[in-house]
Amino acid sequence: MKPPISLKAFPENFFAETANYIANVQCADGSIPWFRDGPMDPWDHIEALMGLAIGGKHEQAKKGFDWLKENQQKNGSWLAAYRDGRIEDGTRAETNYVAYIATGVWHFHLVTGDKKFLTEMWESVARAIDFVLELQGSNGEIFWCLDTKKGVQHDCLLTGCSSIYKSLECAIAIGSALKKNTETWSMARNRLGIAISAHPECFDQTWTSKDRYAMDWFYPVLTGVIRDKEALKRINKRWDEFVETGLGCRCVSDQPWITVAETCELVLALNCIGDRKRATRLFNWLNRFREKDGSYWTGYVFPEKVLWPEERPTWTAGAILLAADALTMKTKGSNLFS
Repeated sequence: MKPPISLKAFPENFFAETANYIANVQCADGSIPWFRDGPMDPWDHIEALMGLAIGGKHEQAKKGFDWLKENQQKNGSWLAAYRDGRIEDGTRAETNYVAYIATGVWHFHLVTGDKKFLTEMWESVARAIDFVLELQGSNGEIFWCLDTKKGVQHDCLLTGCSSIYKSLECAIAIGSALKKNTETWSMARNRLGIAISAHPECFDQTWTSKDRYAMDWFYPVLTGVIRDKEALKRINKRWDEFVETGLGCRCVSDQPWITVAETCELVLALNCIGDRKRATRLFNWLNRFREKDGSYWTGYVFPEKVLWPEERPTWTAGAILLAADALTMKTKGSNLFS
């Protein structure tokens, strides 16, 4: 087993190696697939771009944001999946995928201080957020997708809506920096927060409850919907269901499979509520899944002691860099989730 990383003496090459891994997978058009010759989706593409920004690869990150501008649909959305410069899955546009551009853009600005970049990206961000809010329901919930044939799908994901809540915060921050009127967005975000906190009936209406998924457990904390004592109470209540000591966070409570990306997001959630001791301990467990090129394996099935799937996604690398940055405060974007 590899020795733990000390956050007091973080390896100089740690960030560079992982950012280099992402950059080496990035395609000529700026898109970042999950892995070389693999699929690409907008949310994971943006997660990888944030990793590039943290690693100092600002021009490569900008190229990825240019891809988003160039491939944005007329209605402000992006479709579910792409590959080799073409649409691979055009069946739907998922609202949390579309909204995430605001999080990525605001993060890039925090890291670089580049206000001109905000101006350049404003139209794309505004169109994306307007698309998302067209799918807001009567209780403030945001429906999970627009099906390109069937229309709006009237059900909601707790994790997806929590992610959108954070993206709306970032969109409003962008608007404020540019002196734009975002009052409508603020009202929509407040309504969404109420839906997440007080209207559980809005979620998982037409499919089996996703309560067994770790992200439904900690995303309302990660994205700031639930705060302070209530946030700590929520994390503690199901800690033993999801956290496997020495390994990381299970993706699903009843499956013996931990994933690196979800563990990183739990690290960020813990950091949000000031629990840096547990956040640091969890992050150190992940060092065993790091390869020499700075990449990380997706996950680990612990009864069989098997890495699965045998993939090292760029979005996992992005999540690692976000968590590492939050713990070490390497960049000015380290407080994005705090």
